[in-house]
Amino acid sequence: MKIIVDAMGGDNAPLEIIKGCAEAQTEFELDIILVGNEDIVKKSAQENGIDISKMQLVNTTEVIATDDDPQSVLKTKPDSSMAVALKMLADGDGDAFVSAGNSGALCVGGTLIVKRIKGVKRPGFAPILPHFNGGCFMLVDAGANLESRPEMLLQYAIMGSAYMEKVMGIENPRVGLANVGSEEHKGLELQHKAFELLKNSGLNFVGNVESRDLPYGACDVLVCDGFTGNMILKTYEGVAKALMSKVKELFSKNTKNKVAAALVMSDLKAMAKEFDYNEYGGAPIMGTAKPVFKAHGSAKAKTFKNALRLTKDYVDANVIEEIAKAVK
Repeated sequence: MKIIVDAMGGDNAPLEIIKGCAEAQTEFELDIILVGNEDIVKKSAQENGIDISKMQLVNTTEVIATDDDPQSVLKTKPDSSMAVALKMLADGDGDAFVSAGNSGALCVGGTLIVKRIKGVKRPGFAPILPHFNGGCFMLVDAGANLESRPEMLLQYAIMGSAYMEKVMGIENPRVGLANVGSEEHKGLELQHKAFELLKNSGLNFVGNVESRDLPYGACDVLVCDGFTGNMILKTYEGVAKALMSKVKELFSKNTKNKVAAALVMSDLKAMAKEFDYNEYGGAPIMGTAKPVFKAHGSAKAKTFKNALRLTKDYVDANVIEEIAKAVK
């Protein structure tokens, strides 16, 4: 399997990106194409003892920064690592593409360069988040489209269900609609119309889901407009990070607490792993005609390696074909 990687995208590029690629190449037996500034990538690899000799390197001269306009991937920075990589994917030079770079630009490029699956109205950003029961759920859309129509939410549910079944191994995934209450009449016009579509979709629709119930495994796929989804995503990640920070602070407060921590260290590590979004690494742009994955912008090597693992699973499970069938 050949995966194209944006070597320059993300807060810790290129070092953590190429480090994660090297680990993934060994562990998952992947062919990796690094796209980025050749001099910078080679220098980073050499200075840090990372072997990239088995990776193909495609040179580019530009980088899309996190604060660049999303349209820059099409207009002002055609020789950026992201733009060149997306064109390579569209031309069939690889099986999938992964970037930790600008989310907006990746969604624009995925939609307009790689194109959409036939019948899909708008691709959606779909991160995987952990919950307290040891499992996970998919949130879609988490920011690709700030405004949505009811039929778009239905398609998010269809695509998310296909992913969770084929990649995450969840049989008959439960679909929930993000809302301000669990009652059927709650919400605005978007939620009312989407509720009716989902109820009659043939999917395993469990109704409206309040955000407070997400950590307890209320559903396997949560659908919403991108504005709501991005707020849920950032709040969820922020609270989990703050909680673990407080736990660490508590157990390092004094000698008594440190002794207590030693007694429950294995449980603490298990809990930290359960809350760690780095275990999932990234999220697919659901609805693109070929696999496009967004890794976390602050991704370190472990996170990026896991993003490559999920990308491999996505390709192996033929999720694109499954989505195309379901949408049709």
